[in-house]
Amino acid sequence: MATAKDIVLRPISAQTANDFVRRVHYSGKVVNNSQIHMGVFLAGVLHGAMQFGPSLDKRKVQGLVTGTQWHEFIELNRMAFDDDLPRNSESRALSVAMRLLRKYAPQLKWVITFADGVQCGDGTIYRAAGFLLIGLKAGEVLLRLPSGEVCHCIALHTNHRLVAAMGGKMASIPKMAEFLDAEVMPGHMMRYIYFLDPSCKDRLTVPILPYIAIEK
Repeated sequence: MATAKDIVLRPISAQTANDFVRRVHYSGKVVNNSQIHMGVFLAGVLHGAMQFGPSLDKRKVQGLVTGTQWHEFIELNRMAFDDDLPRNSESRALSVAMRLLRKYAPQLKWVITFADGVQCGDGTIYRAAGFLLIGLKAGEVLLRLPSGEVCHCIALHTNHRLVAAMGGKMASIPKMAEFLDAEVMPGHMMRYIYFLDPSCKDRLTVPILPYIAIEK
């Protein structure tokens, strides 16, 4: 019987990764500016994909670690696995991916990622792979559109046509929901960080939260 140690990670094309993420990820969406695409294979068959790229709000995220240069951090934008992989494959794949980034992208010092507690989960796989919890935010950050599509408020704020239609100004989430006839989906978002360069941990500008904070 296959185990998590039998999975293999190797680069895949953006198109292959996008097709897999659209089919398997709960959002059905890709992040168009992803730059690094890793496939997770078992017995030569693709069963998972991870996509890394710049954060949507990169300037704000950069300040999480003092002295970080523009090219020294990256975000895990998407992580999608089907149900055919062995148990613990997700955390195993994350651990291997961090080693690959450290080896082949030595300019990177840390990785940021988010867990969507509204729709997906609280990031158990990130904690198992050694990621640190640095954010636990309750707020109205997601909107369900009349079509059933779920959108993050940041993505809506960067939609220039929408902003223009609302008078050219950034609107509050309740006002945006009213304008779009959308349903606000309250919940929690978890923010995690992984230090490829452990020395950067000393320059973290926000507290590291105990995992028990999620349960509380």
